[in-house]
Amino acid sequence: MDDPTTVTVIKEAHSAELAFRDPHPLLAGHVLGYTGADFSLPRPQVRQVTALAAVMLLIDFETPVRSLVTDAPGPPRSLVLSPVSGLSDRPFAIRQSGREYGLVALLTPLGARALFGFPLWELARRRVHFTDLLGPDGRRLTERLAEAPDWPTRFRITDDFLLARIGAGPELPPQVDWVWRRLTGPAAVPIGVVADEVGWSRQHLTARFHHEVGLPPKTVARIARLQRVMSLMRGARPPSWADAAAMCGYADQSHLNRDFRLLTGCTPAGFHTLTDDWSSVYIGNPRVYSALSSAPGRRRRHSDLVPL
Repeated sequence: MDDPTTVTVIKEAHSAELAFRDPHPLLAGHVLGYTGADFSLPRPQVRQVTALAAVMLLIDFETPVRSLVTDAPGPPRSLVLSPVSGLSDRPFAIRQSGREYGLVALLTPLGARALFGFPLWELARRRVHFTDLLGPDGRRLTERLAEAPDWPTRFRITDDFLLARIGAGPELPPQVDWVWRRLTGPAAVPIGVVADEVGWSRQHLTARFHHEVGLPPKTVARIARLQRVMSLMRGARPPSWADAAAMCGYADQSHLNRDFRLLTGCTPAGFHTLTDDWSSVYIGNPRVYSALSSAPGRRRRHSDLVPL
């Protein structure tokens, strides 16, 4: 298959490598983007993952040293190999060390529904092994990706796999797909307006959306609104937090602060500290690292290259 997309590969000292690419145009409604990584962490590092409004698929080419950070007593709880993370309304933290070598694909509910074949409430707030969902096909894909000579080849292999699987998979109800796109688009839209657009009652929309996507529409809208704030704050000339809150539809900054704590696990000030080197937070946006890495005057460090 022809590959009309462009791959951005960033190489740093100590053999660290990060690659980005948009999906094939035929997958544009199903996949938000790809990130590939190959580097080693010199010491254990804790990574905060914010609430997710899309499904995150990580395919590990090697077995990493990775565990969930919890308050429960006892030994660390290992994170499954090649985890598929469903939509989530709460943050979680990961401790990892050693080599990080794999590919991340961020899927829309439309793409995830077709790929895995079941309503996404079954994945909500969970992390499931990729091959538990796709079986031998998932194992063969992982082997092909690990053996491929470079990132452009890996992204083409992933495109071909997803085009074949998604094309043959079950469809998300078009009304649900429309609602997700509207709620996660560039501007906030009231739930009632979207319900009118698809011709459903608000109650029916909420029930169908929750079943198919895994979270209520109001929660997805909250996550998307916070991600719009993050987009503003990572720009070359970020506004004040109060201005960002007003621009993104919050009643005031205190409401923004509340959502930050609930959806990212930190305050806006703490988030700013974490994102000084962009090595300690993942916000479910495959383009954030690409944009930052190419920003004028930005000084990257080896620790910047952490996609998950």
